[in-house]
Amino acid sequence: MKVREDQPVFRDGTVDLEAWLARVEKHTPVVDKEQLIRACRIARTAEDEADHRENDWGVGSSAFKTGLEMAEILSELGLDQDALVAAVLYRAVREDELQIETVQDQFGPKIANLIRGVAQMAAISAPQKSTRAAVLGQTETQGEAIRKMLVAMIDDVRVALIKLAERTCAIRAVKKAPAARRYKVAREVFDIYAPLAHRLGVGHLKWELEDLAFRYIEPQDYKKIAKLLDEKRIDRQNYIQKVQDIITAEVESAGIKAEIQGRAKHIYSIWRKMKRKNIGFSQVYDIRAFRILVPKVQDCYAVLGIVHSLWRHIPREFDDYIASPKQNGYRSLHTAVIGPEGKVVEIQIRTSDMHEDAELGVCAHWLYKGTDAKKAGQSRGYEEKVSWLRQVLEWHDELGGIDEMVEEMGVDVTVDRIYVLTPEGHVVDLAADSTPVDFAYKVHTDVGHRCRGAKVNGRIVALNKRLKIGDQVEILTGTEPSPSRDWLNNDLGYVQSSRARAKIKAWFKSQDRDVNIHDGKDMLVRELRRLNLEKVDNDKLAARANFADIESLYAAIGAGDVRVMHIVHYAEEILNPPKQKQLQLTEKKEQNHTGDLVIQGVGNMLTTIANCCKPVPGDPVAGFITIGRGVSIHREDCVNFLQLKSKEPEKIIDVSWGGEVQTTYSAELLLIAYDRTGLLKDIMTVLANNGVNVTSMNTLSNKADNSAEMKITLEVVDLAALSRAISMLSKIPNVADVRRVYNRVQE
Repeated sequence: MKVREDQPVFRDGTVDLEAWLARVEKHTPVVDKEQLIRACRIARTAEDEADHRENDWGVGSSAFKTGLEMAEILSELGLDQDALVAAVLYRAVREDELQIETVQDQFGPKIANLIRGVAQMAAISAPQKSTRAAVLGQTETQGEAIRKMLVAMIDDVRVALIKLAERTCAIRAVKKAPAARRYKVAREVFDIYAPLAHRLGVGHLKWELEDLAFRYIEPQDYKKIAKLLDEKRIDRQNYIQKVQDIITAEVESAGIKAEIQGRAKHIYSIWRKMKRKNIGFSQVYDIRAFRILVPKVQDCYAVLGIVHSLWRHIPREFDDYIASPKQNGYRSLHTAVIGPEGKVVEIQIRTSDMHEDAELGVCAHWLYKGTDAKKAGQSRGYEEKVSWLRQVLEWHDELGGIDEMVEEMGVDVTVDRIYVLTPEGHVVDLAADSTPVDFAYKVHTDVGHRCRGAKVNGRIVALNKRLKIGDQVEILTGTEPSPSRDWLNNDLGYVQSSRARAKIKAWFKSQDRDVNIHDGKDMLVRELRRLNLEKVDNDKLAARANFADIESLYAAIGAGDVRVMHIVHYAEEILNPPKQKQLQLTEKKEQNHTGDLVIQGVGNMLTTIANCCKPVPGDPVAGFITIGRGVSIHREDCVNFLQLKSKEPEKIIDVSWGGEVQTTYSAELLLIAYDRTGLLKDIMTVLANNGVNVTSMNTLSNKADNSAEMKITLEVVDLAALSRAISMLSKIPNVADVRRVYNRVQE
């Protein structure tokens, strides 16, 4: 693992910020040195003025010094100044020594938002390795669900890197903490953050996180392997450099351009290979390993010959995955040799294209060597976003700066699942657009049945609110199960998952018939009244719905077997036969269907196809009103049509080819409310948000009782849309009643 360097200090123990800054600048340029120093001083002052208490890392840890260490780690990754400033300040904000509002005032919203993003990731609590989310209906480990949520909610890859730096500092700092604290931090790092670093391709952080976590989780095995290595990591690194120099000289003398990367295998990786292959330490041949990248396939074999001419290769430790690729497409040459000082060295040789395929292609290294991402049931959207994040890091290296990288991060990756938290920090996997009701039934059927309300991120919300990735959801429950029948109404949007809907229906079916009749009647009568259909004959309505009597219909509605809107449509048919048109009102636009043409905005006018351009179905067309020949249909690019358009533009009309045209109808509502400031604005906002067009509105206010009566004419596509609009209007504060009104045509 990396040898940790302490911050440079003065004789009185305070940090020498100028010397620290010079060390940072060895890795990444600092554009505004004064800003970074100012951030350091603010963090130090905040720590000095804060009430000193034990923080979550234990006694003796310093938020200020941790921030400096985090910034150094990020400078080694080449991150920009905003990320360094955010790292310096993050722990001070996390420990309540500094307010995020102060950060925003002093350093701007970009840095404040980075800190907020890291804090959002800090909402995760460490799961135990054996923890399963079966109680939540999940088939994967809680740790895997958390990792997927972490990736899904990252919009700026710097947030993930800052968090990885912070966890690296955390596991370094717990060396002197109690054993229980060390284990807790190590478990979290091992289960969540080391795999995340691996998925993002941040290799040296991944190795350090794994080794330190392994040291505290399996201390005996760690010490055993460390003793077997019989040398310090720094010595192994020196050996790697020595071998690399030898190979470089020989390859260059052969006239081959090559990129040579050497590494010393870390302790956890050695232990894992011993366990996986059930072998002893002496049979682990890749403790010291090299990867050689060359331009062409023939160069791979040429370099292999050079390596075998330098050192004796170990029999049965040579694999030609170029001639015989692995099933996932992986290609490379692998060999192991007895190197200088009699030590075993593993060498991989591949072209740059092979390396790119292995790292980012369908056979990506993290897909076949890390957690098995191909197992059934995993979200494709998650894997796509992981791949995207890794490419962002590659773009950073290629573009040479974080600013260009941030611009490139406008790429949109569709997330097909969302991951939200319980109050205890457990992750629940839901379909996109899920609501608190879906969440309640996913946690437990009884929680769903007793659901009365919900808090999202500490605030009361409507039960049909769409949840977002990273939301923390708390369900407010009653003592007795009592689902709402409104939850089964698709138009109200309370339930998205079929599982939750089935659970709700099953509960209602289990109730007494008398209860279902009572509740079903209430639901139907309320909906018919709102839509001004309450005068329908009950016997006719029951017969139309194929029930013996009205009570059987009520019972079916109450049990959830029949949707209320289906019965509403039947009532509409009975009261307003088809010849009177649905909704008993005029269509928004008349349309003339002539053959394959639909002429908009006119009645039954004659149409003719222009001989000059003779348009055929699919061509962009327009109409010109003629004298005696009705509407002449031209191609939009017809020369004659363009001349007519310039001379007589008032005779041009829109024309489209035949097909299904969505018809809209006007409907009039009566809304009664207690008057208040902003009422009209709220009404218009609700209608606009639901895609409802308002064609007219008349308001009559009564000062005596402070009431308001509004007649609103809407354009809707069907009864379901009208019912949905009425439901939304009914929920506006101060609205007492909303119903549909019209005068029926007498037969």
